[in-house]
Amino acid sequence: MLNTWLFKHIDNSALIVFRIIFGLLCFLESVGAIFTGWVKTNLIDPQFTFNFMGFDWLQPFPGNWMYIYYVVMGLFALLIMLGYKYRFGVIGFTLLWAGTYFMQKSAYNNHYYLLLLISSIMVFMPAQTYASLDVKQNPGLKTNAMPHWCKLVIVGQLFIVYTYAALAKLYPDWLNTNFMEILMKNRQHYVLVGDLLQQKWVHYMLAYGGILFDALVIPLLLIRSTRKYIFIIAIGFHLFNSFVLQIGIFPYLALAFTVFFFEPGTVQKLFLKRKTVYEQSEVVIPRYRTSLIALFSIYFLMQIGLPLRHHFIKDNVLWTEEGHRLSWRMMLRSKSGIARYSVENKETGKRLNIDLNHYLTKKQIRSASTKPDVIWQFSQRLKGQFKENGQDVSVFVDCKVSVNGKPYKTLIDPKADLANIEWKVFKHSDWILPSKQD
Repeated sequence: MLNTWLFKHIDNSALIVFRIIFGLLCFLESVGAIFTGWVKTNLIDPQFTFNFMGFDWLQPFPGNWMYIYYVVMGLFALLIMLGYKYRFGVIGFTLLWAGTYFMQKSAYNNHYYLLLLISSIMVFMPAQTYASLDVKQNPGLKTNAMPHWCKLVIVGQLFIVYTYAALAKLYPDWLNTNFMEILMKNRQHYVLVGDLLQQKWVHYMLAYGGILFDALVIPLLLIRSTRKYIFIIAIGFHLFNSFVLQIGIFPYLALAFTVFFFEPGTVQKLFLKRKTVYEQSEVVIPRYRTSLIALFSIYFLMQIGLPLRHHFIKDNVLWTEEGHRLSWRMMLRSKSGIARYSVENKETGKRLNIDLNHYLTKKQIRSASTKPDVIWQFSQRLKGQFKENGQDVSVFVDCKVSVNGKPYKTLIDPKADLANIEWKVFKHSDWILPSKQD
């Protein structure tokens, strides 16, 4: 039963079309990062970047080499789109994208994470078997079919993303539109719609519409009778996000995924008119069946588990940030903070106040004033730099943070020496003070 379900062959039109769009979007993301100044702001201008925990060795190349890095990444994306040396192209893009993703957190975005996951999945997909230069060079690769698991993996991943995004919104500041009001206030200067976005009824519509869309979009796309209606809604939803929220390629990537929900004949008529629709339903069980099932079983267990981990960590994730990343908690809160770092020489007891502008960019300062893991990492870096000058120091941080416009509260224990505290990966750090304070 399982073998038949996973390895029954179905038409591959959706995968072929998605490969082309995915490659194009990856190319635009790579090249766009250069021309919009993203690479310069986040990878070239900073003295260093705040990497993901465990990737301390991963830092940007010096000088202007990160421009070359992104150009090469864009070329790999073109290989994906054209289906030329496809496997080489998708592996190359995945590795380089993983590098730029894990080397910096100051510009963290959930669609960067999704892009990493999808490109990793695409490594295993037979997405070059039609409308590709690989097929032109080697006609033996050509086929109109793919295993059913290819579609199931994509649909399963999307269901996880949207479901957790909906659940994460079920908290007071979203439900009472407090956060939505803050989000839209920053867009009141928009031409034509700026004033409209300040209306309270619009905030309620966006807040509750976002929950309903995230919760229902995948189930309704799977049902034939509701598919075209939710697709039309999805177009409006994602174009609104693209224009108003300006979140890069994600809205267009999200729309590209919908090809996996439509009938193969529909996809073929719209995009691949010369292609024959596959209708044989042949079951072909590969030699690597067990390994493939084990790999994706582990993968999906991780995808289901990671967004739940903050429930097992003390206090509110909106405050502590512990368990926030890799959890599809997308655009849920607004945080502002004020942080004062001081370094104390252990021998002399002399304290020195740190001017953050000497070490960090403006964007990095925002992270180092609101996010405990970044605060800890910067404290460790200060310790290392003073150690190079022969000083053994302690680092103390007086940090106050406001979440969603609420009164400022102390985030970090000002008596805690962050330079000499180990980071707890799976447990709450006690030097992060409680969200509810007297």
